[in-house]
Amino acid sequence: MTREVFRAFLKLGCIAFGGPVAHLGFFREEFVHKRGWLAEEAYADLVALCQFLPGPASSQVGFAIGLKRSGLAGAFAAWVAFTLPSAILMIGFYLGLGLLDDLGAAGWVAGFKLAAVAVVANALWSMAAQLCPDRARALLALAAAAFLVVAPSPLGQVAVILLGMAAGGLIYRQRNPDACSREHKAQPNTGWPWLSAFILLLFGLPIASQIWPEGWLLMTEGFYRAGSLVFGGGHVVLPLLDSFTVAKGWVTQDKFLAGYGAAQALPGPLFSFSMFLGASLQIGPEGITGGLLALIAIYLPSWLLVLGALPYWERLRQIPATQAALMGANAAVVGLLLAAFYNPIWTETVTGPLRFSFALVAFALLRFGKLPPWALVILSGTGGQLLM
Repeated sequence: MTREVFRAFLKLGCIAFGGPVAHLGFFREEFVHKRGWLAEEAYADLVALCQFLPGPASSQVGFAIGLKRSGLAGAFAAWVAFTLPSAILMIGFYLGLGLLDDLGAAGWVAGFKLAAVAVVANALWSMAAQLCPDRARALLALAAAAFLVVAPSPLGQVAVILLGMAAGGLIYRQRNPDACSREHKAQPNTGWPWLSAFILLLFGLPIASQIWPEGWLLMTEGFYRAGSLVFGGGHVVLPLLDSFTVAKGWVTQDKFLAGYGAAQALPGPLFSFSMFLGASLQIGPEGITGGLLALIAIYLPSWLLVLGALPYWERLRQIPATQAALMGANAAVVGLLLAAFYNPIWTETVTGPLRFSFALVAFALLRFGKLPPWALVILSGTGGQLLM
C-alpha cells in the first residue's frame, strides 16, 4: 500500500503545476474522484485543518492523505514522491545545467499552467456541487470568496473558515451526524508528543544555535523557523527566507531571485526552492547535502504539526456539533479556493483571448471528455509550445 501511495504522488509531483491551490485540485481529482481514498467531506476537512496550521497547506494535505492511507510510512512516501521531482530540478539548476533559465517564458510551461487552471476549475465545480448543495452554504462560499478577493491575506483565510464554522454551527446544529465523518477514528492522546517536539525545536534551536554557532545548526534553525511561522503557502515564506539568508550575506540577492524564478516554473511545491537555497548558502554544508538539510528543516514543522493535530481533529469530527460547524467550514473552503483560483491562478495565467480559449478547451476535455489530468498536462504542454 505504501508503494501505491508513492507511485500516485510521484505522478502528481511530475505534473502538478500551478501552485498550492492547483495542487489541491490535483489531489482531489486523484484521491477523491479517481481512487476513492477519501470522501469529499473528509478531504475538505483536511484542507480546512491545514489552512489553520503554519506551513505549506498543499504539502500538508498530501502528507495527511498518505498518513490516512498507509500510516507514517505512507505519509513520508507521499511527501518524498510529491517533492522529489521539483527538488531534483532545483538541485540541477544549482549545479548549472542551464536548462531552466528562461522557463517562465516557455510556451510549454504556459500550457502546463493553463492545464492547472482547468484542473482547479473542475475541482471547484465538483466540490461546490458536493459541499454547497443548498442556498445557505452557497451563499457562505460566495461571501468567503468575495471577502478574500478584496482583502487577500493568510489571516483572512483563517478568519473566513472560523466564520464559516460559526455559521454552520448555527444553521445546521439540528442536522444528524454525517456518516462520512466516521471513516477514521484516532486515539485522542496520540498527538501531544509531536506537538511537544514542534514547540521544543521552535524555542530550543535558536538557543542551541547561539551556544554552538555551527553552520549546519544555524541553517537548520533558520529554515525550521521559516517553516514554523509561515501561513499562506510558499510565496509567503520568501520574506522569511530572505531575512536570514540574503540579509546575513549567506547568498547574493541575484542568486536568491534566480532560484525563486526557476521554482515558479516547476511542478510540485514551491518549498522545494529551499533545496536550491540550502545548496547555495556560504555557510554550513554546500551542494546536495546543504540542500537536503534545508529541505528537511523547512518541512519538519509541518510534519510535526500534522501528526500532532490530526488525532485531535479526527476525534472532534465525531461530535455532532463539530460536524455542523464543519459543514459551514467546508463551504468556506470552497470560497477560499474560488478566491485563490481568481487570484493568482486566473489573473496571472489567463492573460488574453488565446489563453482563455485554451483554458476553456482544456476544461471541457477534463470535465466532459473525461481526459485524465496527467494526459491533459502533456497535451496542454504540447499545445502551448505550438501556439505560444
